[in-house]
Amino acid sequence: MTISTTAKAVRGGLLAAAVLLAGAAPAHATARDHLPGNWLYLTVTKGDARSSDTRGTLLLCDPPQGHAHAAEACAELAAVDGDIDALPPRSGFCPMIYAPVTVHARGEWSGRKVDYGQTYSNACVLAARTGSVFALDG
Repeated sequence: MTISTTAKAVRGGLLAAAVLLAGAAPAHATARDHLPGNWLYLTVTKGDARSSDTRGTLLLCDPPQGHAHAAEACAELAAVDGDIDALPPRSGFCPMIYAPVTVHARGEWSGRKVDYGQTYSNACVLAARTGSVFALDG
């Protein structure tokens, strides 16, 4: 096989994979749109946006499940009607160490779409600002 034939085969394979992924994405998103009650798909990425250290979970709140601290996270979100920006900050001191943590929340709360994303300077600041919502570890 020549180099140009190999390159064409690789391009064809990549194109086919991209088409399959593009076709699968709307179906996956549609399945989530039919979840009952209040729910959020939460992700936490350590490092910059290019990092592969991402964890995620589906938080269901009717009843609370799917998250290491589901009951606490659902109660905190219920107190602010699902508005993550409105969560009251916890008091305490955090080190001034830059170890970025990026979080995303997408879902539905009280019939409204939720799409939240924020990068915090470190995990301590994340916990102080968002409480149990993004505490995915047990």
